[in-house]
Amino acid sequence: MYQVVNVNKLRGKIVENGLNVEKVATRLGMNRSTLYRKMKDGDFTIGEARAICEILNLSIEDAVAIFFADYVA
Repeated sequence: MYQVVNVNKLRGKIVENGLNVEKVATRLGMNRSTLYRKMKDGDFTIGEARAICEILNLSIEDAVAIFFADYVA
């Protein structure tokens, strides 16, 4: 299985926004362990990815680099 989500870049953007995974999970309305699993598996719905983009104020370029990592590389 290949990694679709660039977890390192996502974690970096979380930190840049002064947040942590637990705070992002809370804003998404999910358990912290669920968010960790989704990050590991790259198993985000479109709605979840959109919500993360809003929470982290991601640019289009950042969103594509994070959520379509293998396709961009």
